[in-house]
Amino acid sequence: MNVYLQSLGCRLNQSEIEALARRFAATGHVVASDPAQADVCVVNTCAVTAQAERKSRHRIRALARANLEARIAVIGCYATLMPQRCDALPGVAWVVPNVDKGRTVEIVAPSLPNPPVRFPATEGGSTAPRFGEGPGERRTRAFVKVQDGCDNHCTYCITRLLRGPARSRSVANVVAEVQALVGAGYQEAVLTGVNLGSYGRDLGLPGGLHTLVGTLLTHTDLPRLRLSSLEPWNLDEAFFGLWENPRLCRQLHLPLQAGCDETLRRMGRRITTAEFTRLLETARATIPGLAVTTDVLAGFPGEDEVAFRTSYDFVAAMEFARLHVFLYSPRPGTAATRLSNQVPHQVRRARARVMRELGAEQMFRFRRRFLGREMEVLWEQRRRDGRWAGLTDNYLRVVTHAEDNLHNRLTTTRLLAVQNGYLVGEVVG
Repeated sequence: MNVYLQSLGCRLNQSEIEALARRFAATGHVVASDPAQADVCVVNTCAVTAQAERKSRHRIRALARANLEARIAVIGCYATLMPQRCDALPGVAWVVPNVDKGRTVEIVAPSLPNPPVRFPATEGGSTAPRFGEGPGERRTRAFVKVQDGCDNHCTYCITRLLRGPARSRSVANVVAEVQALVGAGYQEAVLTGVNLGSYGRDLGLPGGLHTLVGTLLTHTDLPRLRLSSLEPWNLDEAFFGLWENPRLCRQLHLPLQAGCDETLRRMGRRITTAEFTRLLETARATIPGLAVTTDVLAGFPGEDEVAFRTSYDFVAAMEFARLHVFLYSPRPGTAATRLSNQVPHQVRRARARVMRELGAEQMFRFRRRFLGREMEVLWEQRRRDGRWAGLTDNYLRVVTHAEDNLHNRLTTTRLLAVQNGYLVGEVVG
């Protein structure tokens, strides 16, 4: 059969849909690049905010319109939170909650004519061949799920309720997948998880994530290894020593959520602004050129104007490379819905706009710091304007003109200017 796959939301969702695509391909199916050509469409949904729910519904309806004959499998967080609502959407044949997400191939394929041999169960991702590769469409980066679930109790977050307790894949399983990706031609892998910093605790693994990263750098030939979001309280000074290896990308995404201690306390965040400041100072002193990005939640219950201004001033002082700003969205079953002094929606929107303006200024200043430098860029795709687009290890987006095919190549590139949100570069040599 032809199967079209799409992911919404976080990088963990992206890693899961990539693993599913490899599993479908390994069992003889064709992963389609166009939903109109698909027998089955699989959507890995998100429910972290009300907006994410709306996007999930919108995408399911769009797929139903694009192919009236295709059957749709709705999987993931929205399928877990609102299964009946998902089932009522047009074209939906399967609703697969998170607990069964890893069995999506087995659930979907046997119900179709001439089902393929079932794919054997694994701890996580697959080492099957790559997918969806028309001319020039090969992926340059792979998202590798190493951990799922969370044991934290942030009062606003529904992910813990939808994903369950923290659980980790074995080091050997992750190493085997990453080395297989290297053999398939990938230049970079991004380790993902709901609570990546807790990796290995459920396994009783000494050093946890530190051990996993060190093992991957020692026992694979991967040119670049990148980490996704890490809760700041999961890190210590010794962890930053891993960046002595230049293959570990100089980017840390450390969710802050608020720059006011009282707001952090109500959020159930296990860190203070003073502790966060010390952590950033240590990280930046140890890793020159480090990009630190973060999440900020605007309009959390009880956040008055003084608290918001305190948070704004703290974020401004931290000089992040990028801000991901979200409006607080009440999630069913979370403790924050029961807090007093809920902030009006229009106030939340206004505060988010102000934070995003600050984030744009900080991102511009961070990019300007690297003008005139020569850095390694992994080129990913040719844009419609004919220029190639790629990423430095510290997540600077770069474009360049080149006659050669740069796809999936790492090249030394001189950074010349900031233009329309990108750095303009020139390949050296």
